[in-house]
Amino acid sequence: MISLLVREKLYVNEVVLGTAFGVLMGPRGVNAFDPRSWGSHQNEITLEILRVVLVAGLFAVGVELPSAYMKKHAKGLLIMVVPTMTFGWVVVAAIIHTLFPNLNMTSALCISACLTPTDPVTCAAITRGSFAQKHVPEEIRHILTAEAAANDGLAYPFLSISLYLLTESSVGTAIQKGFLIGWLYQVIFGTFLGSVIGLLFSKLMQFSHCKNLMDQESYIAQYLALAIFVTGVAYSLGADDLLAAFAAGCAVAWDGDFKDQTEGDTFASVIDCVLNCACFIYIGAWLPFGSYESEELGITPTRLIVLMIGILLVRRIPFLVLLYKWIPEITSWKEALFSGHFGDQFQMGVSAVFVSTLARTRLPSPVDPLANEQQMLAATIQPIVSFVVLGSILIHGLSIPFFNAGQQLARSVTITSINRPRKTSDTGASDSELGIATRKVGDSAYSGTCKGNDAKSSSGTASTGDVITDLIIPQMDQEAVRRADKV
Repeated sequence: MISLLVREKLYVNEVVLGTAFGVLMGPRGVNAFDPRSWGSHQNEITLEILRVVLVAGLFAVGVELPSAYMKKHAKGLLIMVVPTMTFGWVVVAAIIHTLFPNLNMTSALCISACLTPTDPVTCAAITRGSFAQKHVPEEIRHILTAEAAANDGLAYPFLSISLYLLTESSVGTAIQKGFLIGWLYQVIFGTFLGSVIGLLFSKLMQFSHCKNLMDQESYIAQYLALAIFVTGVAYSLGADDLLAAFAAGCAVAWDGDFKDQTEGDTFASVIDCVLNCACFIYIGAWLPFGSYESEELGITPTRLIVLMIGILLVRRIPFLVLLYKWIPEITSWKEALFSGHFGDQFQMGVSAVFVSTLARTRLPSPVDPLANEQQMLAATIQPIVSFVVLGSILIHGLSIPFFNAGQQLARSVTITSINRPRKTSDTGASDSELGIATRKVGDSAYSGTCKGNDAKSSSGTASTGDVITDLIIPQMDQEAVRRADKV
C-alpha cells in the first residue's frame, strides 16, 4: 500500500523491509516462525528455498541484460570477476584467521568462500528504480549486475577447493580435485549446459510464436519454468546450477527476441518481488542471534563487528580502484569506488547464506565437545556468515536513503545560510537585493555541481551534499561526457 513511497521516495527496498519483518516474526520477535526448529532437515530445506530464489533471480538478470552483453563486455567482466573474487577470498580468509584463532587457515578459506559471491537479489537499490536511473550510469548498472550474477556460480569452485583441502590428506589431491571438479566440470560444463539449453529453447519458442502455436501468457510463463528446468538438469548432472541458470537467461535473450516479446509485462517482476520478499523474511527469521557470542567457539560481537568493517574496507575497494583502468565500463576512480562499495552489498545476501548452508550440509554435525576441525567449522560457519549478511543488509541497504537524506539536508542548510539577512554590505546594495543576488548564485552553484561541473557556491566552496553526491554517487551527465570523448 505504500510501496511507491518506500521504494521510489525513500529508496528502501524489499531486502531491508523483508529482513526486518522476518526478525520480528522470528524467535527473537513474536516467535511465529522459526526455521531452525524444523529438526535435522532444516539446512536442506533452507538450501532448496534459497536455490529457487537464486536461480529465478539469476535467470532474470540474464534476460534483462542487453543483447549479447556477455560477448561485448567479456574483458571488463572477466577482470571484475576472477582476480577481484580471488583477491577478496584470500584477504577475507586472512582476516577471519586473525580474528578467530580457533579456526585454521583452511577453515577460514571455507568461510571466506561463502562471502565471495556477489548477490544480484540485493542490488535493486542501485541498479533499478528512479534513483539508479538518475544517478548511476547505465554501463555501471549493467556491469555490476552481470558481475553479481556470474560471481554467484563461481562461489562453487572456491568452496570446493576449501573443503577438499580440509578433508583430503594430500594438498596436491585437493587442488587437483578442486580444479577438475570445481572449475572444469561444475563451472565450464555448467555454463555450456545452460547456454545450450537456453539457445535451444529460444529457437523453439521463436518457432512456436511465429507459427501461432504459443500465446503470450505461455511465452511469459517460460520465464520461470525454464529457470527451474535448467537448474534441475544441471543439479542432476552435478554441474553448477546457479551459473547454468544465468547462462540460460543470457542465451535466451541473446538476440533480443525474448526480451521484445516480454517487454512491458509485469508477471516476471511480480514473481521476482514475491520470491525476494519471502526469501528475506525467511532469512530474518533464520538468523542465529544466539550464536553471535560463544566462548567455546571464540565468537564475540566485537570480533564480528571488526570482521564486518574489515570486509567493507578491503574486500573489493582497493583492488577495484587499482584495476579500474583495465575495465572499459568504469571510467573514473569515483565509479570504481562506487562499484567497490556497493559491490560489497551484493556479495553478502542470499548467495552467502546459500553457500554457507551448502557447506554445512557437506560437513559433519558438531557434537559437544568438538572432535576435530571439520566440526569446529560446521559450528562456526553459519554464525559468522549470517552476521556479515545482517550487517551488509543494514549498512548497504540504508546507504542510499542516508545519502539522499544528507543531500536534501545539505541543500536546505545551504539555502538557509545564503538567505540569512546581512546588516551591512561592502557593495552598498540593499539587504533585499543582496539576498536575491546571493540566492541566484547559490542556486547556480548547486545546479552546476549536480551536473558534475566545478562550480562553487557564493562563498567559494561546495556544500556537503554536493561533495557527497560528486564523490560517491557518479552522475550520468558527468560520465556521459567522458564516454563521448572516448568514442
